[in-house]
Amino acid sequence: LQTVPARSGHNVYLTIDRRLQQRAEALLQGQAGAVVALDPNTGEVLALASTPAFDQNDFITGLSRDKWNALINNPLRPLNNKAIQGEYPPASTYKTINAMAGLQEGVITENDIIFCPGHYRFGNRSYRCWRRGGHGSVDLNKALAESCDVYFYQVGQRLGIDRLAWYAKAAGLGAKTGIELDHEGRGLVPTADWKKKRFGIAWQPGETLSVAIGQGFNLATPLQMAVFTAAVANGGVRYRPTLVKRVVSGEGDDILDNTPRVVGRLPVSEANLALVKKGLWEVVQGERGTARIARLKGTDISGKTGTAQVVGREKLEESEGGATVRKYMDHAWFVAYAPSEAPQIAIAVIVEHGEHGSSAAAPVARELVKTYLESAPSDPVVAADAGDLGHG
Repeated sequence: LQTVPARSGHNVYLTIDRRLQQRAEALLQGQAGAVVALDPNTGEVLALASTPAFDQNDFITGLSRDKWNALINNPLRPLNNKAIQGEYPPASTYKTINAMAGLQEGVITENDIIFCPGHYRFGNRSYRCWRRGGHGSVDLNKALAESCDVYFYQVGQRLGIDRLAWYAKAAGLGAKTGIELDHEGRGLVPTADWKKKRFGIAWQPGETLSVAIGQGFNLATPLQMAVFTAAVANGGVRYRPTLVKRVVSGEGDDILDNTPRVVGRLPVSEANLALVKKGLWEVVQGERGTARIARLKGTDISGKTGTAQVVGREKLEESEGGATVRKYMDHAWFVAYAPSEAPQIAIAVIVEHGEHGSSAAAPVARELVKTYLESAPSDPVVAADAGDLGHG
């Protein structure tokens, strides 16, 4: 037998902002959903929350059969880290990619007008806009601000599925971001070849219209949408998201200084990106923007709402006691960055079955922006305090 002297381990300092993390968890309380907040200039993760969560201490001595069954049978999936594993249709948040591609490929200009009567007739089917009465004459700025489906149906049709897919992949969708966490979801960027291989059926032109507004086969994680939003905010640079700021030895020596890592750039000119960002500013700050509720006194916020359809309209109309069944209700998205002119934070929020991004997700982002910008930076979270991360 011999005695091995104890030796101090390394301290891992996380990028998590403690106050922002706690605020994110509190804002999601009682709901199923996720929040991801990043520093758009470095890729550092400021908050990463998923609800409902679970008490990690329950696993230390072993779970009872009843408690384990309660966790795995919970339809709200508490064991799933929705921030990195949840894969959802990105809905109208995808219109930012559509706009970027349309401008860059020259199929639209900022001044092109498309008339929206509330629907778009394509083939033998009528594709509805979310506003039944239509938006009237729409240019790019108005299309983004008011999230006009008819406008983006036609831009997507002009681009075609494969060009749309190329820009979506360049924005980081359909691939893991590389964050230092296991089991990250990839999402899905559909192409004509993908459908042929997956289903043995050719791509149909009408399917492009659904993809163009973030529906159809599209899937994205909240983390992917936060990374893309951060890239829009900072001028086009995609950073690998990271949770680790520093690793320091027990003696105080730096073992790792995690410098930002660039993993890609948005394939869009500075001028075209500026046009897209103008529309995103109008979403919150404009008179008819879909996220006016997210306005914050003294700080301009830019963003994009999204309402992700869970089932077809016919199923959605199924009711119990006169109310829509909750499991069929749409998911609510909001992605944002602030301040608009010199972004310090980029956020993606999803509230499962929250129905509308404007009412369910946008207020969460607004409060997180307020918390982050109005508070002095908190001390870095040390990994020994990993319980503060809020999810296993």
